[in-house]
Amino acid sequence: ITITTRGWINMFSRTRYTLKQSISQIGRNKGMNITAVLAISAMMLILGLFFVSFVNVDLFANVIKQDYNIVEVFLNDDNTDAINNDIGSKLKSTKGVDKVEYRSKADAIKIMKKRWGDNGYLLDSLADNPLPNSYLVYVKDKSVADEISKSATSISGVEDIKYYQDTVEKLQRITNFIQTASIITMIFLIIVSVIIVANTIKLTVFARSKEISIMKYLGATDWFVRGPFLFEGIILGFVSATISTSLMYVIYSKLIGVVGPDIMRMLSVPVVPTSYLIPNVMLIFIALGVGVGTCGSIISIRRFLDR
Repeated sequence: ITITTRGWINMFSRTRYTLKQSISQIGRNKGMNITAVLAISAMMLILGLFFVSFVNVDLFANVIKQDYNIVEVFLNDDNTDAINNDIGSKLKSTKGVDKVEYRSKADAIKIMKKRWGDNGYLLDSLADNPLPNSYLVYVKDKSVADEISKSATSISGVEDIKYYQDTVEKLQRITNFIQTASIITMIFLIIVSVIIVANTIKLTVFARSKEISIMKYLGATDWFVRGPFLFEGIILGFVSATISTSLMYVIYSKLIGVVGPDIMRMLSVPVVPTSYLIPNVMLIFIALGVGVGTCGSIISIRRFLDR
């Protein structure tokens, strides 16, 4: 029990010494440390903007993908019931069609009011319902949807069609581009940040070179010497993560506030809520910041200890 107690006391003393030295070292090189924090924060902020863009575009693409098997065929307003029924029969007889659902102008305006939410009352001021009657054609696969999207326009009485596949493909290309750009940018900025942290801490190492030599001569282990510098890098990374997360919260909240949830609802554009996104971004930033700080510290002190 006595040995265990002494072990805990020694560990607490070493930890206390390490933290005290880390804070002291940060105070000695305020200018360089502030520069390092700003550089890492800027790196994380750029990565955060890429991440937010990727997440929201990917969400929008996935929402639209749910409707890829639906082709909406809009009908001319002056069509008679007989013409509309004939169009419906032709669509139903197409091979690969699961079902065909008729949507009247009245149903379409009701759906739009529901989509607009609290602003749905604005549609009541319209003199006439501008939305057309339509058929929702549910298909089994993309090839059938492509065929209907091309052939339906040639049917007499059809005004236009709406098919999401082209939009999905474009969004997928955008998503892939953002993902690739994010990975490349992340790797580049992480390397730059590690170099900045390593050079910042290296100045402290040089300033304490004599002290470290004495400690090594007296039998101090490499990890005992390395500890303060390691904690210094971790502190720099954690502070940078906190700053960049705060900036991301302000920017993302302001952006959503400017665009407005009502407008996004009207345009049917889904957006990841701030309450969900920011905590996850913060966890990523903390892990990244601490990792960058740790790597930079290990690199800066390794060469000196290997002498």
